[in-house]
Amino acid sequence: MTVGIETYIILALAGVLAGVVNAIAGGGTFFTFPVLIWVGLPPLVANTTNMVALLPANLVALAAYRPQLRHLGRKCLGPMILAALGGTLGATMLLVLGAQVFAGLVPYLIGFSTILFATAPRLRRAVLAWGRNTGQSWPILPILVFFAFTVYGGYFGAGLGQIMLAALILIGFDDLHEANTLKNLVVFSVSLVAVVVFGFGGSVSWHFALVMMVSSSIGGYLGGRLALTVPQSALRVAIICFGLFLTSYYALVGI
Repeated sequence: MTVGIETYIILALAGVLAGVVNAIAGGGTFFTFPVLIWVGLPPLVANTTNMVALLPANLVALAAYRPQLRHLGRKCLGPMILAALGGTLGATMLLVLGAQVFAGLVPYLIGFSTILFATAPRLRRAVLAWGRNTGQSWPILPILVFFAFTVYGGYFGAGLGQIMLAALILIGFDDLHEANTLKNLVVFSVSLVAVVVFGFGGSVSWHFALVMMVSSSIGGYLGGRLALTVPQSALRVAIICFGLFLTSYYALVGI
């Protein structure tokens, strides 16, 4: 496949956009994944490349929360261990089940992630209310839900940040500052172990990934500056509409 400079420019712009969107509201994968499909990557390789590409942006986001991480201390260990296990399982499932299964699931995965992204704020409010009423911390069912989301993150991961914030509140981290800090740590942990699995599996398009690694990091920095000026509600609506469009397009046309 011959790749021109314009392809790398488009990939770089998509990376910047994803970094900005992730910093403000989450959902950057809705933009980078279809661009990687458009440039000619098979769906499975596009997915693994996308996760590698956005890893530095996740690290940049995590670096901003160092004081909160020091305050949380050992509270981070449980969610991190579950995130590493779930991310490894999800990434391994992706490689074992193979490209054909993943390609068939893409419309459903994007549709599912769009629904979760759209309902995450209500889910957060619901689990906060549930936590106040029960007073429980780390009950079994919420832990299983949290683990299932980390597996999903290792397998596909679109909208994971929003979903994981609600899941962390569900397992007992009802302080939003703590939950948001842990959300960034969990997303980074899931992404990191998945990237290691994908790297050993040889399923990453590294030349595309490197371009988007740099550009998404730049976008993450810009997004942090824009976060206070861009209305999140309008951006969320745009992401949800785009996610629904992608779901319909891939369901009707295929990949």
